[in-house]
Amino acid sequence: MGDEDFLAQRFEEHRPHLTAVAYRMLGSRAEAEDAVQEAWVRLARSDSDAVANLGGWLTTVVARVCLNALSSRRSRREDPLGEQAAELTETRERGPEQEAVEYDSVGLALLVVLDTLTPAERLAFVLHDLFAVPFDEIAPIVDRTPAAARQLASRARRRVQGAPAPEAEQGRKREIIDAFLAASRGGDFGALLTVLDPDVVLRADRRAVQMGAQPETFGADQVAKTFLGGAKLARVAVIDGTVGAVVAPRRRTRLALYFTVVGDRIAAIEVVADNSHLDALDVRFIG
Repeated sequence: MGDEDFLAQRFEEHRPHLTAVAYRMLGSRAEAEDAVQEAWVRLARSDSDAVANLGGWLTTVVARVCLNALSSRRSRREDPLGEQAAELTETRERGPEQEAVEYDSVGLALLVVLDTLTPAERLAFVLHDLFAVPFDEIAPIVDRTPAAARQLASRARRRVQGAPAPEAEQGRKREIIDAFLAASRGGDFGALLTVLDPDVVLRADRRAVQMGAQPETFGADQVAKTFLGGAKLARVAVIDGTVGAVVAPRRRTRLALYFTVVGDRIAAIEVVADNSHLDALDVRFIG
């Protein structure tokens, strides 16, 4: 296999994730596919050997392409909702990338709300809340500090909370997180693997790293080992309108866990320990 073929194979491994990111950013399957194709073109022209984290690099490229597209769309005051509605009601056969895009049921109501956000707000919210990308990585994309990127996502989150979210989705997500925490506390490695996507990524913020966490952990086996026998103090909670988990002795949040669920498995986990972030959270304990 030649270098170009190997690079193309590696890119294809990331395509479903990149398409999902682009679709949530742009609300159009056709535009999402164009953005992903542009990422491939840029990768093919770059020195890929110098890219340490290909998935992160590609996500950043797709995010920048989408941000430019949203800014251009906003200046032309285009409304893509007609296309979105058509796409969401199509009955034709879907390919693997389209299935990945729609796996966790992005509804038209959410897309409508996302269209009311500024491009930077939408990017910060989508990358952080839906794909658990840390604010340290989002900040350079939107040309802001991590704290400012966090504020963008927070503003977006408050507006998104007003959109109707199917209770069944939230309920299913809670079941999956409950199962994950139970398996973690019980030291059940096999049960952890059943709720983790094979390519799951675990990310920790700087404060969590200072406390002993690894910045990034990849793969179900490694993530399961990280949580095996742990999470004894974690409780499921609604964090700023989305189901997650917190460690909150005496009801003071010391750690927050954000989960990205795709289908019936956890695709990403973000561990947040930064006090300024935690103090700004709206946490509602479940049960």
